[in-house]
Amino acid sequence: MKLLFAAAEAAPFIKTGGLADVIGALPRALKQAGADIRVVLPKYGAVPESYKAQMTPKGFVYVQLGWRSQYCGIEEYDDGGIPIYFIDNEFYFGRDGVYGYGDDGERFAFFSKAVLEILPEIGFKPDVIHCHDWHTGMIPLLLQDTYVHDPFYDNIQTVYTIHNLLYQGVFPYAVFGELLGLDNRHFTEGGVEYYGNVNFMKAGIVYSDKVTTVSPTYAQEIRTAYYGYGLDGLLSSIGDKLTGIVNGIDVKSYNPNTDQTLHTRYKSSLAKKRENKTALQNELGLPVSVKTPLIGMVTRLVEPKGLDLVVRVLDELLYSEEVQVVVLGTGEDGYEDWFRQAAYRHPNQLSAQIRFSEALSRNIYAASDLFLMPSMFEPCGISQLLAMRYGSVPVVRETGGLNDTVHAYNEYTGEGNGFSFGSYNAHDMLHTIRRALTFYRDEPTWKKIVQNGMSEDFSWLASAREYMEIYETLRG
Repeated sequence: MKLLFAAAEAAPFIKTGGLADVIGALPRALKQAGADIRVVLPKYGAVPESYKAQMTPKGFVYVQLGWRSQYCGIEEYDDGGIPIYFIDNEFYFGRDGVYGYGDDGERFAFFSKAVLEILPEIGFKPDVIHCHDWHTGMIPLLLQDTYVHDPFYDNIQTVYTIHNLLYQGVFPYAVFGELLGLDNRHFTEGGVEYYGNVNFMKAGIVYSDKVTTVSPTYAQEIRTAYYGYGLDGLLSSIGDKLTGIVNGIDVKSYNPNTDQTLHTRYKSSLAKKRENKTALQNELGLPVSVKTPLIGMVTRLVEPKGLDLVVRVLDELLYSEEVQVVVLGTGEDGYEDWFRQAAYRHPNQLSAQIRFSEALSRNIYAASDLFLMPSMFEPCGISQLLAMRYGSVPVVRETGGLNDTVHAYNEYTGEGNGFSFGSYNAHDMLHTIRRALTFYRDEPTWKKIVQNGMSEDFSWLASAREYMEIYETLRG
């Protein structure tokens, strides 16, 4: 099975969000599952020089974009046996940032054509091109329109993955007609047209052979008006063409038994895990107490992460319960200020770390007893998976991937790896936290819940097997 991933970012080369983690990890799991896989990325100016120095020139092509013929260099990086091809064009990508430019539509129109143009030059004809998010949404359409008469591209199938439907890549018509030169028969309500503009994500959904998203629940949610952001009708109409597959985590890197950032490494011992709690309490200036339950949050401080619920009831929780809370993250000024002030009000119960630190985030996963994720929406979510990996019991709202991976503890059967609530309601969240605290005080039960979470298989290999089934189905 020959696979080509096309994406706008990938760890460790360039990262703005969770997409980069997926593109950095999933290809390795697919290779382990038997695929011949390669990845295409833009060569941004912000890619560290240490990686650029190891790239090998593989030739160049010219990409026709409107009336201009644009240079497209091809450079290859060997990422542990996986070839990563970087599209080199200083005009479009030689910048410090990744997105947010006025010409993003033109930049990723160029990238979409470049992905297809370089294939003969690198001598690789994939069975499937797997396109990720709006930046690559035009590739399936270009295959069907511009490249349909070229025998080299015969029988190449496409998979399109929606990582976050909120960001769709909507641009003026000029990107579609003047730059990509696509036929107007595609600029319709059933094609790429979106309120008079062109929608890159819509193109990926309509013209790909299979559409996936990052959890089964999110695949259902985005068919509704609340989560669909204007594309719910289209997504409802494509039936089983749309599938949800939960993201994984790097279980080698995120391993509490070997993680060098932790104060105390551990495998399954609650006693050793709690040594991390007392170390973190001491580091952050909280009263040191093994018995006091510690709730962790590692999050962007933005509304979709459910922070309105936290703001509403956190004071009530801290006044009424003997509990400590540690929050790590940055985001909107209003939330940052609120948490700073809350920490001032509750110096012995709340530590607000308004910054980001990879090492501190890992120590919060290891130190916390509960991990709070009350998201308004969450396509997949990674933090709850990491929390369970480190033995921290998640408390989540039942949305997206949180609903698929966190199962409420059932005291009658002993099943379940966390606690959850359905309504986007602050006091429902508070009630669920209090229910979790009740079980925390029952040591044998708590140990069982922790073990349930730590025994889950959230490795990328499990997700890769599901993707391989889709690829095989398309190949027939």
